[in-house]
Amino acid sequence: MVDLHALQLDNARALLEHASHKLPAANASATQYLQTLIDNLCELSLKDPLTGLSNRRYFQTVLGREIEVVARSGEPALLLMLDIDHFKKVNDTHGHPAGDAVLQTVAKTLTTCVRPMDTVARFGGEEFVIILPSCQGPYGYQVAERIRESVNSLNMTVAPGVNLRVTISIGGAFAPRWVRSTPELWVERADSELYRAKADGRNRVCIEPQPILAVSAEEKNLLFGPLSLDDPAWIESMVGDGSVGHQAVQ
Repeated sequence: MVDLHALQLDNARALLEHASHKLPAANASATQYLQTLIDNLCELSLKDPLTGLSNRRYFQTVLGREIEVVARSGEPALLLMLDIDHFKKVNDTHGHPAGDAVLQTVAKTLTTCVRPMDTVARFGGEEFVIILPSCQGPYGYQVAERIRESVNSLNMTVAPGVNLRVTISIGGAFAPRWVRSTPELWVERADSELYRAKADGRNRVCIEPQPILAVSAEEKNLLFGPLSLDDPAWIESMVGDGSVGHQAVQ
């Protein structure tokens, strides 16, 4: 039997209270109390405290999982990297509280531009990332443009009588299908596109073209033959009409 009084839980409770997390019910059993405390601390550890978005730790977990999904299923996925243009000038001119207000407003705007299934996270500083699973090329570009335009239209009050407008640059890359790549390479490719957006004048979207995919019967058998032995219908549902296939070098 767990004796809660014998455990040093003051710091854990203080941390949750500071983050406005609900503490476990006082009349809960010891097991329920500890489980709720652990669950809330785990959730807190995956959140960025300033913006409330997922943090880099959680982003890395989702990114690795999505790489595996794309490698196994061929389902397209897009990674967007976003950076607030000239953000240092905001801090230098108006102070860090104004910069924090800008980050919070931009973060909230990002969440209104994506689907519930998408992952929005703060990558660090003024940089954000978005993972868009099941995302074809045209849709991904539309989402990125919607984000850019939404941020561009913001008129943020950061202090009495002080309104700011900011822009955002966006780079994107698709995960390679049917290839077990690495999260690091995917991030590197998206970051290269972000750099290109910055170099081309900022306040713009640069996304790698989505590879044209095609699959032959022979390729389908080589790649999926072992999997389809147990369930051939599954393979046909995935690539039978040729709409989903293997990456072709252009």
